Amino acid sequence: MTDPQTPAGSTPDENVPPAPPAPEAPEAAPVADTAPEPPAYAAPPAPPAYEAAPPAAAAYASAPAAPAYASAPPPAYGAPATATVPGKTMGIVAFILSFFIQVIALILGIVALVQSKKAGHKNGWAVAAIVISSVLIVVGIIVGIAIAVAIASGLAVACAEYGPGVHQLEGGGILRCGE
Repeated sequence: MTDPQTPAGSTPDENVPPAPPAPEAPEAAPVADTAPEPPAYAAPPAPPAYEAAPPAAAAYASAPAAPAYASAPPPAYGAPATATVPGKTMGIVAFILSFFIQVIALILGIVALVQSKKAGHKNGWAVAAIVISSVLIVVGIIVGIAIAVAIASGLAVACAEYGPGVHQLEGGGILRCGE
């Protein structure tokens, strides 16, 4: 094997080009007597010739071989990914909606609970949504009935006071009694 910097059959001295001659300093133009003349600069010296590189085979023949390392261990297994419980997200949504839109929350809660039961999981969010929605629907019905009864009784008292006929109220409404 030959050294790429010294081709076969040549010596290192043959491949080194001769140093170029140093350029001469330009002659300075005569200057007035008041200014001193700047010193003339010489050209930089030629770079030194490089020594020949040692043969590659001889330099590495006596070097010890690199140690052989064992292969890297396999990557550590992390905790297994937890499978998502079907219907859990829908159960959470149903729980949140159970405070505002009870009928939709009741339907979503039932669907979420059925999905979770089919997969064999429990879904507390869906159960809570069903319970809260059902209770609030019943409370809403009771409050609605109570308001309707209060309005009806108020109208009955007003009709008893005014008597049968059509009456103009102070607020601009019309009350019809006994027709």
